[in-house]
Amino acid sequence: MNDRSPSPLMRFVALALATLQPPPGGARIATALFYGALCHAVFALAVLSMILAMFFGMSMCLGRVPEPYAIFANAALIVQFPVVHSLLLTRKGGGLLSRLAPQRYGKALSTTTFAIIASIQLFALFALWTPSGTIWWQATGGAFVVICALYAASWLLLLWASVDAGAEVQSGALGWMSLMQNITPVFPDMPTRGLFRVIRQPIYAAFALTTWTVPVWTPDQLFLALGLTSYCVLAPLLKERRFAGRYGERFKNYRKKVPYMIPRLSGKQSR
Repeated sequence: MNDRSPSPLMRFVALALATLQPPPGGARIATALFYGALCHAVFALAVLSMILAMFFGMSMCLGRVPEPYAIFANAALIVQFPVVHSLLLTRKGGGLLSRLAPQRYGKALSTTTFAIIASIQLFALFALWTPSGTIWWQATGGAFVVICALYAASWLLLLWASVDAGAEVQSGALGWMSLMQNITPVFPDMPTRGLFRVIRQPIYAAFALTTWTVPVWTPDQLFLALGLTSYCVLAPLLKERRFAGRYGERFKNYRKKVPYMIPRLSGKQSR
């Protein structure tokens, strides 16, 4: 691996700073700023809804679908995220993303558009869930402090993994920041630094951890945790198939050295 290249964080910072001096082009700049503002506003709303909804074990969500239909509505909310998410990552999905922005800028903005759609999906899942009204267990005292610390650590782990993977892609910034500079978006190389030296799928692992480190347990939280954890375990298999085709022997060698999702307790990690 080439460790002399800029770190993922510094690469993102360089991209962001370059947007402060864009080349002329009023329509292009206005479009980039609009999509950027929309993307990051919806992204922040989605993350906040996730953190708050799971902190209360999905018991405070806004959905009000009557029984016995609530369980089917909640199941649909879970399923819609991985299905649409995966379809948009296909070649046809990429073409669709390019058509969801002004024609001249659609291809450049595809990563930003993808992040907007994913954020809307996540907000819908966590805001529109219909609570069962049953609370099995709620942490108190010292247990509450410990579990809240674990919950915060899970989110920080997810943030760390996202930066290691390329914050510009994970946040949707790559598209609008590239358009702002009137350049073709350049995707990060195959991630192998930071947490990616420990396991191959730290983002999915950390996302799954957020669903299990909550201080309130309800039937809703268990249903959600099982559904999203299943997605987090299975979805990366499709991602790794794409990586194998894109990076060839390089990815195959990486896969031999670094475990999928559970770190090795002993032995040397990939360098």
